[in-house]
Amino acid sequence: MTYPETQLLHTLPILLICDNLRDPGNLGTILRSAAGAGCSKVLLTKGCVDAWEPKVLRAGMGAHFQVPIINNLDWEAVPNYLPNDTRVYVADNCGLYTQAQAQMSNKASDYGWVCDRRPLKFHKYEEEEENLESAANKGWLPELEVQTYDSDWTEAPAAVVIGGETSGVSLESLQLAESTGGGRLLIPIVPGVDSLNSAMAASILLFEGRRQLRVRAEHLSRDGSYH
Repeated sequence: MTYPETQLLHTLPILLICDNLRDPGNLGTILRSAAGAGCSKVLLTKGCVDAWEPKVLRAGMGAHFQVPIINNLDWEAVPNYLPNDTRVYVADNCGLYTQAQAQMSNKASDYGWVCDRRPLKFHKYEEEEENLESAANKGWLPELEVQTYDSDWTEAPAAVVIGGETSGVSLESLQLAESTGGGRLLIPIVPGVDSLNSAMAASILLFEGRRQLRVRAEHLSRDGSYH
């Protein structure tokens, strides 16, 4: 498939990874935001709703013809689609990683990302009664630096992982973020709010990434004018 020249000219070194997104309306809205922000591509892992399902197409409003979409990927194949030196960041304000940290610190509510949902299953770790604190202590839960969404995370090419609203991000996404030197992106929300809609979170992060790149380009241009 070929894409509009204007779209290619405005493509940014940011891509989106959708992790187990099952709601057609949410996925279509996310694709629309990805196209609007200038994402280089969108990767969909296995478990996501089909990007070409009619409801996704309707919600996408033409986004499918503005940004490359790669469907039905195993996590083992995802790195093959990432540019060199890409850092992977997960948007996870209501996943198992957060819950484990909350149990260990007892201060998660101070940051607005604790939620009321019970621990859910990982793709490969299905012990429903597993205690998350003990799991983290055993070392199979990756330790990722948490940074706010408006801190600088676009110095290198970046990939943002958005998880489904039911189960959050997967263990595989956390492992990929750890292996690439990425982290977790936190969008602070006030206590008492369960979580953000996945499409809303994706839009906030993608356009924040676009803003950071624009500001960096403006600084470089201004600095260059002095020489």
